[in-house]
Amino acid sequence: MIEDAEIENILGEEEEIFEDETEESGLSEDDIQSILKSAVQDAVDFIESEVSEDRIKAQRYYDGEVDLQHEDGRSTVVATKVRDTVRATKPSLMRVFLSSTRPVEYIPTGPEDVQMAEQSSDYAMMKFNECNGYRILSDVFHDALVKKMGIAKVCYEEKADTQIHSFTGLNDMQFEALMMDQDVEVIEHVHVQEENPEMGMTSTHDVKVSRTTYDGDIVIESIPPEEFFFDNGARSIDDLYVVGHRTDKRISDLVAMGFDLDEVSELSGTTDSDSTSGQEEEERAGYTDDQTDENSLDPSMKKVMVTEAYMKIDVEGDGFPVLYKAILGGSTYKLLDLEPCDDVPFATFEVDPEPHTMLGHSLADLVSDDQDTSTSILRGILDNVAMTNNPRLAVLEGAVNYDDMMNNEIGGVVRMTQPGAVMPLDVPFTAGQTMVALQYVDQLVEQKTGVTRASMGLDPDAMQSTAKAAVSATIQAAAGQTEVMVRNLAQGGMRRLFKLMLKLIVKHADGPKMMRLNGSYQPVDPRVWNTEMDVGVNVGLGTGREEEKAMAYREILGMQQQIWQAYGPGNGLVTMTNMRNTMSDMAASAGIYRSERYFSPMDPQIEQQMMQQQAQQGEQQGDPQSQAYLQAEQMKAQVKQQSDAQKAQIDGQKAMAEHQRKMREMAAQDDLARDKMAQDFTLANTELAAKYGIQADAVALKAEQERERMFWQNSGGQQ
Repeated sequence: MIEDAEIENILGEEEEIFEDETEESGLSEDDIQSILKSAVQDAVDFIESEVSEDRIKAQRYYDGEVDLQHEDGRSTVVATKVRDTVRATKPSLMRVFLSSTRPVEYIPTGPEDVQMAEQSSDYAMMKFNECNGYRILSDVFHDALVKKMGIAKVCYEEKADTQIHSFTGLNDMQFEALMMDQDVEVIEHVHVQEENPEMGMTSTHDVKVSRTTYDGDIVIESIPPEEFFFDNGARSIDDLYVVGHRTDKRISDLVAMGFDLDEVSELSGTTDSDSTSGQEEEERAGYTDDQTDENSLDPSMKKVMVTEAYMKIDVEGDGFPVLYKAILGGSTYKLLDLEPCDDVPFATFEVDPEPHTMLGHSLADLVSDDQDTSTSILRGILDNVAMTNNPRLAVLEGAVNYDDMMNNEIGGVVRMTQPGAVMPLDVPFTAGQTMVALQYVDQLVEQKTGVTRASMGLDPDAMQSTAKAAVSATIQAAAGQTEVMVRNLAQGGMRRLFKLMLKLIVKHADGPKMMRLNGSYQPVDPRVWNTEMDVGVNVGLGTGREEEKAMAYREILGMQQQIWQAYGPGNGLVTMTNMRNTMSDMAASAGIYRSERYFSPMDPQIEQQMMQQQAQQGEQQGDPQSQAYLQAEQMKAQVKQQSDAQKAQIDGQKAMAEHQRKMREMAAQDDLARDKMAQDFTLANTELAAKYGIQADAVALKAEQERERMFWQNSGGQQ
């Protein structure tokens, strides 16, 4: 029989072996597939059940619809408060971020990063404009105002460019040189050999080839909100369990991405198959797409749902999850690809974020109820006006011709058999009193959103006979809510967007790039830039303070000129580059962005070369300006030398005076000591005379003391 101790040892060894095998194997592909599918389905279900309905309603209200019912023959007008508020707010937001050549700047972390920050800020802004930055901001701001959140995706996309070339009459050497190119693939080849009496056997090649070149660049795109998903426990884009993007792609697009044709052809399902997601897309697009399989005869044009999910997974089984990018295909979320990644490539924009949650509020959420109220009041006003202008009629049955009554022609005749057979039913006009309620609702909307008549444009009635300062204060106060929205957009989505761009620029840089800095083209190397630099967004632009900014620029330029004139080029505080930058910013604030048309390019290197050339020309040719500059520098050196000499003389005099003071203090101390000795001698001599009748020679002692005193006084005064 096996003892209990032996059984425990065997079980313990089996458990250790099982744990070792688990640690070595990690997660299998089926486990990863199950984890991803479950996480994505839960996140999509959360979005469709908790978020999609609000976004569908917001889109309907923006399109001019309401949930109110109406009776036949009554007014169906809608007060489009949501659309009007969004359209009034959006221009201010766009002006804030796009009224400057550099609304976003990278902040250096140390002195060595100053030049890198300058270069990277201009380079990132150039890339942003190449990606149609205006349209991207317009889309994400619109989604944030209407559908709670705008989403921008930043990624690096590799592109293949294939071109067909035909060559005729190539000799063997030319043909071999062409075939050495690895990017060339032969499509057609005709080899001709002929006998030439003079040259012997000749060989020519007629060939058609395809040349494929690969290139990549940063791509920024705005994602429809219905295609974006995240888990219900997410608090921010950096604190979530799973996040991703669902969209429809054609089979040909997946094949171009490198996937196997047979594998992706078996995929099924699109986002339209999901009723909630499809309804949200239809509301946004404004029409219903009933044709789900376009060109079904061509399999490569078939649409399938592709999910790009980002999630931290402990694939190795070591207890440390790593961020992975997973490509899932079809409605079954089949795992097509899995690879580690550095960051989540999404930037989210919100105008009114809610603390401790991923989603905030939109302007549509704030104004939708007011749209119902305004619509109800406006319909009542129009119905009252219509009933007042065209009241109902009371007729005596059998005494009126009904055909004449149904004829609304002006001046038409109504035949009656007796007088008074037709009598109008007057309706009192109460629309004037109802207008007060409509104005009250408008005020509530202005208080909620901050979009007032003063912020959209001056009201002649409200601003009549008002001082300029009061007008400016009114406009700035009205822009308070808009400035808060701007801050939320800047510190949230805009900051993350350019942070992601900087990382991608540095990661995929393959060498120096040429770009324009301070009006001149210079080579920059993004590979050495610091990706840990912070991002600053200039949100103080476009808020009605253009005159103040222009005045500040003029004052800065005036101070720079005064310093330059007073202390010269070597003042150490203001350079020609600084003044050129000021003038360029002044032109940009006025809408003139090509400042190099008016001011030559300038940087510290160019400025140093100009100063050296000026000095050399002045020495060789006697240029008055250069000579004046050199004389000024020499005078500065002489003045400095004289100042140093005077300072040394003063320091010497101070040292001698200090020495004399110390000597006098020593002499005074000696005088006190001798006086004490004299007093003690007198007392002692008196005691001797009283006791013994003996006296010391006091005259000789006093003479010796006076001699010592005179010696110290004379030496102290001279040394």
